[in-house]
Amino acid sequence: MNLDRLTDVVFVPGMTGREEMIRAKIIEMIPEGVEASIDDLGNVIVEVGSGDTIIAFAAHMDEIGLLVTGVNDDGTLNFKKIGGIADELLVGRHLDVITSSGESIDGVIGMTPPHLREKPDLSWQSLVIDVGTSSKEETESLGIEVLDYAVFRKQISILNDKYVSVRSLDDRSGCLALLDLLDMLSEVNLNRRIVLAWTVQEEIGLIGSRALSERLRPNLFFPVDSFACCSRLTGNVRPGNGAVLRMSDTSSLGDYGLGKRLMEFAKEKEIPLQVGVTGGGTDGIPFQQKGIKMVPLALAVRYLHSETEYISIEDYDNLLRLMFLLSTELTV
Repeated sequence: MNLDRLTDVVFVPGMTGREEMIRAKIIEMIPEGVEASIDDLGNVIVEVGSGDTIIAFAAHMDEIGLLVTGVNDDGTLNFKKIGGIADELLVGRHLDVITSSGESIDGVIGMTPPHLREKPDLSWQSLVIDVGTSSKEETESLGIEVLDYAVFRKQISILNDKYVSVRSLDDRSGCLALLDLLDMLSEVNLNRRIVLAWTVQEEIGLIGSRALSERLRPNLFFPVDSFACCSRLTGNVRPGNGAVLRMSDTSSLGDYGLGKRLMEFAKEKEIPLQVGVTGGGTDGIPFQQKGIKMVPLALAVRYLHSETEYISIEDYDNLLRLMFLLSTELTV
């Protein structure tokens, strides 16, 4: 894993439905000479190779965030959660408020000190974003308006030289994996077509993938996403034990036969691979509903949908190697 490249994709804001900045960054990172298309919803699609067989990979660009729903008379901002954000994560957080012009404004979510409150109410409906203004007019003079958005302030930590921790590894780590895979595939002759897609609006219902599935009919589809661990449900799946076949989640079951083939393939190639069950859903669901075999490829992520999401650097490298060999050697 190239941590500088990871930083490049992680630190670009891009809440669900507002992926324009991260989309521009991804297009910028696509190798020179490789043509990318953008569909009407904003999905980015690249195709390399030639032949009748099509293998597709997808990762979603969007991240969870807060949609500005109103500016109060005292200058604070009301908001709505977009994506799965636990209320307890909001209090005491530093935010980047992104205006329609792309400018980032510092903001915080504070709380009434324990000295001054009788019964705490920490639900998101009772909270506001403070940008340091004292009137609606002053806030609006900063360029902030309804339908702007905020994301958690990001900081990267390297833990024990083994793990990287930062907000929006879900799913910017998948976005980077597709970019790195594209670099590798650009150096080989392919006797099949490999389609790579960076999708929009996954966090609120797989919107971009649903649109993509109307026009793309691959032989095999591999969403590249996160695997929320570590709990009783997810068993022994942990960061550091290999990439993960996300064979079951709240909304889908990966194709059992394909999953068994991938396990045998990884064993043959001596790539560590975990198999697990978790919650949530992936961009593979719309394709599966159209009769296309799919298995989500994932990284085990501890503390998913928090500011401290973390993954294993070695797991990432093994996932990338698996994706490359699937692209070039897997019999379809």
